Amino acid sequence: MAELSWQKSSFSSGDPNTNCVELAAAPDGTLHIRESDEPTAILTASRPAIRALLSRIKAGNLDLTDGR
Repeated sequence: MAELSWQKSSFSSGDPNTNCVELAAAPDGTLHIRESDEPTAILTASRPAIRALLSRIKAGNLDLTDGR
């Protein structure tokens, strides 16, 4: 995997000791997500998949007990 440029969440306090979500875009258009306290555990997804996840988060729609 090519070197990625990670960006911290805007909700991060900026303190380097604070754990937060980081996002990076690869040249092929895929997005990568990790937590700063576990930088080797990286999730990779397409832009539409990330968009769908963020929409569900914003809507408070993450009850996974409904089977979706």
